[in-house]
Amino acid sequence: MTVSENITWHSATVSRADREKMNSHKSAILWFTGLSGSGKSSLSHAVEDRLFKLGCRTFVLDGDNVRHGLCKDLSFSDADRSENIRRIGEVSKLFTESGVLTLTAFISPFRSDRSTVRELVNDGDFIEIYCKCDLSVCEERDVKGLYKKARAGEISEFTGINSPYEEPLKPEITVDTGAQSIDESVDQIINALAERNIISIN
Repeated sequence: MTVSENITWHSATVSRADREKMNSHKSAILWFTGLSGSGKSSLSHAVEDRLFKLGCRTFVLDGDNVRHGLCKDLSFSDADRSENIRRIGEVSKLFTESGVLTLTAFISPFRSDRSTVRELVNDGDFIEIYCKCDLSVCEERDVKGLYKKARAGEISEFTGINSPYEEPLKPEITVDTGAQSIDESVDQIINALAERNIISIN
């Protein structure tokens, strides 16, 4: 990757701490990862809805939505998947500095890519949420019909079928989306955020 030259970082006059104080909550990246069909998008939006009702400033970055714009030039090769996550990591970092709770819903199959995003921000800012769901359950759901196409050879490099998914080794939160209801999963995440003093639910 080419590094830009002749540029200078300009520090903001309104700090992240100022924004967090105004918001009455801390900012962070809630990084939802898991197989296609594991419930990342549904859960991230449900969590955002709960946070919004608590008065939090939030924004969801969804994998498919981002590929309609910011990352529409990327394929699903390993290299482009990594670049996709790098871009999202940088955008998420900017949102965090703006005081927003950023929720990202991306398969993000490679541990190294998720670690790269984690290293972009301060300790405690990156909260990895593993949407744990057996491949058989995800394939049974197959909301978008993608597993069927992958099994038929119509999609190459599809995670879980002909491209690997590397499970998180030490995620901050593991949600059993194959067994729990969405409300139970939302409760688990909201309570975990409160325990970390990111939000207040009192």
